[in-house]
Amino acid sequence: MKKILLLLADGFEAVEASVFTDVLGWNKWEGDGSTEVVTVGLHKQLTCTWNFTVVPEKTIDEIQLEDFDALAIPGGFEEAGFYKDAYHESFLNVIRHFDKQQKPIASICVASLALGKSGILKGRKGTTYHHPTSIRTQQLENFGADVQNKRIVQDQHIITSSNPSTAFDVAFLLLEKLTSKENAAHVKDLMGFT
Repeated sequence: MKKILLLLADGFEAVEASVFTDVLGWNKWEGDGSTEVVTVGLHKQLTCTWNFTVVPEKTIDEIQLEDFDALAIPGGFEEAGFYKDAYHESFLNVIRHFDKQQKPIASICVASLALGKSGILKGRKGTTYHHPTSIRTQQLENFGADVQNKRIVQDQHIITSSNPSTAFDVAFLLLEKLTSKENAAHVKDLMGFT
C-alpha cells in the first residue's frame, strides 16, 4: 500500500485537497487498490479558505514521515492565513524530507510557494498562480525557482501547477507516478474524465 501524506495548511482551498482524496480514494476502491491518503496538519482543526472547518486525521507531530511514499499539498489564500502554516518550519521540514528521499511531491497553485520557501526549488523548474494581477510568480522566482509559464510543470519528482483548474490533472499525475500510466487512465475513465 502506498501512503500519501496530504499536508494541509490553515486557509487551504478545499477543492484542491479534495482531488487527492477523491482520485486516490477511487484508486483504492476501483483502481489497483494500492493508495491510501492520510490528512495531516499543524493543528487538530483547520479552517478552509471559505470558512468551513476540517479535522485532519493526524497532526505533524503524530506521524513518522518515513511511513509515507508521497506528499500532496493544496494551495490556499493569504487572506485566510495560508502562509502562516505553509511557511512554518515544521511544514517546510516535511517538504524537505520528501525531497531528500526523492519521493513524489505534488503541489497545486500557490502551494509551490511553500516548496520555494523550503529551498527545494532552487535551480529547478516550477510554476505557481500566474494570473496577470498576481505577484506569486515573482515570489517563486525570488525563492530561486526557474519559473515556467505553464499550467503544470514536472521537474524530477516534483509537480507544481498554476491554478485550481489544474487540480485533477495534478492528482492523476501523482497517481500515475505511484502506480502506472495504465492504472491512472483506468481510474480517470471510471471517474468520467475520458
